[in-house]
Amino acid sequence: MSRIPPGLARRIDRLARHAHRFHRFAHHPLCGAYAGEVVRLGRRFRLCRGCTLVVVGAAAGAAAGLTAPPLPALALPAGVLLLAIWAALALARRAGRPWSKWITRAGPAALAAFLVGAGLRAGLGSGSAWSASFTVVAVTAALVALGFIRYRSRGPDRTACAGCPQAPPGPRCDGFREMARRERAFSRLASRWIDRDATGPCQAGPP
Repeated sequence: MSRIPPGLARRIDRLARHAHRFHRFAHHPLCGAYAGEVVRLGRRFRLCRGCTLVVVGAAAGAAAGLTAPPLPALALPAGVLLLAIWAALALARRAGRPWSKWITRAGPAALAAFLVGAGLRAGLGSGSAWSASFTVVAVTAALVALGFIRYRSRGPDRTACAGCPQAPPGPRCDGFREMARRERAFSRLASRWIDRDATGPCQAGPP
């Protein structure tokens, strides 16, 4: 059980979140080799380019799917097949020159969201087609889940680190130096807070 008072523990948690907020959603080292993998917002805040494009593609696809005119009967099943092939190719691509994130992230996300949106719209709008439409939605959701599991199990791509003189990635390399500096500053300040809390009652004297 932690001996840190709950109020102090909450302050330390807030401090930790604030210290690492600038790179929390970067998902990559912050060196020049990975500059194309992150999006800068302002002077400090970074976002992962791939994740950002997934969100952008999914939002655009869902909007298109929910507002598109009625599609031919085979359009949605064909779209599911295309999504499966597209996702398989995107996940299999590792070596050599990488594909654009618009192809491997935004495109599949947009198609998947479009299929879900169009499937829900078709199923809710036509009682006779609800079974086929919701099957499309279920298969699309399953493909997205399987693709996400496969992507996570593949692990991070550190090809850019292979020829770097600072490899392997760690606190001393440029990509993690700023994070390590923030962590040291956080540790010093949190330690002072804890020490001050521990010595406070002694300084105040007995009750």
